[in-house]
Amino acid sequence: MSKPVGKLIVIGGAVNKGSFAETDYDQNIEKNLNFFERGILRKIISESKHKEDSVIEIVTTASQIPQIVGTEYKKAFEFLGAKNVNILDIHNREEANSDAMVARANAADVMMFTGGDQLRLTSILGGTRFHDTILLKYQEQDFIYSGTSAGAAAASENMIYQGSSSEALLKGEIKTTQGLGLIDNVIIDTHFVQRGRIGRLFQAVVNNPRTLGIGLGEDTGLFIHNDVMTAVGSGLVILVDGRFIKDTNLTNINLGEPISIDNLTVHVMSMNDHYDLTTKTLTIENSQFNPIPQDK
Repeated sequence: MSKPVGKLIVIGGAVNKGSFAETDYDQNIEKNLNFFERGILRKIISESKHKEDSVIEIVTTASQIPQIVGTEYKKAFEFLGAKNVNILDIHNREEANSDAMVARANAADVMMFTGGDQLRLTSILGGTRFHDTILLKYQEQDFIYSGTSAGAAAASENMIYQGSSSEALLKGEIKTTQGLGLIDNVIIDTHFVQRGRIGRLFQAVVNNPRTLGIGLGEDTGLFIHNDVMTAVGSGLVILVDGRFIKDTNLTNINLGEPISIDNLTVHVMSMNDHYDLTTKTLTIENSQFNPIPQDK
């Protein structure tokens, strides 16, 4: 398959408060959106087809408080100069198959998927005309899919939807299912550093070492275009590469028992570092080993 024309921006979640599904989110929305001021929302606008004139649809399907979340995103985008920002709350599959929703998807230059519950997102949108329209636009047009928290986790072909951080390296603790399928051979976990979720990613990768594990910290995202991922935001991106695993006990242990893994490769990315998905190589932007320019 040819490289998608579109761009993907996945974000790990908001600073401090985390997922939009949390019970106190609606009392702390403005704090939750502070991280956008560090340039992630601005990056979405600057990379979009018509910049401040782009049509931006905020898809709040994953959230239990869609109007509140959608309004805060609308305010944040408009604060940065965006002129055509709409809230698109799809409640059920009938709506996702409607002519009206397909028309709005076709007219959008950017779709921003909020946090909440990624299983709610995929179970409502998966396989609908709305979903098909997004996939086609991402493949063929200058279109941005952006997602934070649940919206980021759902972007890949396979996604983690359940699993405790504390017991993540016990066999069977991590539950995965199909995501929205914008990017293959990766699996994305969010709120990664603050919630100690590295064990979740280790298990997801050892289950199928072809899959690249991507852990997004709070206040951090990845800009993905032409098979190159660039870190944006102030935090860390953790990459887990299982291709060189030498040994594991995965198939010889019972459910609930600890998993052993030999030779798992881990990379850590920060602002402006690049990872090439084709060559599987990381370039550190501010490397201490870059050649020092010689005076002429």
